[in-house]
Amino acid sequence: MIHQTAIISPKAKIPENTKIGPYCIIGDRVSIEEGCELISNVHLSGNTKIGKNNKFFPFSSVGSIPQDLKYSGEDSKLVIGENNTFRENVTINPGTKNGGMITKIEDNCLFMVGSHVAHDCQISSNVILANNATLAGHVVIDNNAIIGGLSAVHQFVHIGKYAMIGGMSGVESNIIPYGLYLGVRDNLRGLNLIGLKRKKVDIKTIHKIKEIFNKIFCKQDSLEKNIKNLNQEEKSILEIAEILDFISLNLKRGICRYAKN
Repeated sequence: MIHQTAIISPKAKIPENTKIGPYCIIGDRVSIEEGCELISNVHLSGNTKIGKNNKFFPFSSVGSIPQDLKYSGEDSKLVIGENNTFRENVTINPGTKNGGMITKIEDNCLFMVGSHVAHDCQISSNVILANNATLAGHVVIDNNAIIGGLSAVHQFVHIGKYAMIGGMSGVESNIIPYGLYLGVRDNLRGLNLIGLKRKKVDIKTIHKIKEIFNKIFCKQDSLEKNIKNLNQEEKSILEIAEILDFISLNLKRGICRYAKN
């Protein structure tokens, strides 16, 4: 199960059924649970805890120190859940003292070739980062969001559940749940209708959500006034309630606004 060329610290916690291929390196403080596979040339380091059934492809580097000049050697962590896939050249860094000391990835995520997760990011389950998508520090991504290839997400941005970021985008503001974003330092382009369908929201409700979405982001009045003008029936739709809750968080980077073509 362990290739003879692999270099594994005797202090690392590795179950017997872990598959470790050629030229992998595993550091002192790495802990891996059952069912994981390191194909080859994988580097795991730092205070890194890895759950069950994760798969690491060649040249992924997980747990190396943050790319943050303020990092001063603090004993921060990287915690990874279960059933995640890390493709070639993926890089993931642990937390820092300025960000809660932990970078966390939950379950069933896919990190495609060359994607990067910086220090103190919090990634929920079923998230996809396409090829060369990059997250700056302190980014939060909620369940089922998709980050398109060659996209970059600014530090402290929060991306809501089922949101989709189109390829080659630059994201500087928070993206509402179910939002569809495309562009560089641009505007929200609408709702992620595919995400809503995948969630099995019926067509009638999707049309209603789209109608209310347009009311929320109507430019005739302020965002606050538009929300105040919604009736209770509109606010009670689950997905709309989630969007309103997200907006009410008063997040540091502000809310990305909608721009109709």
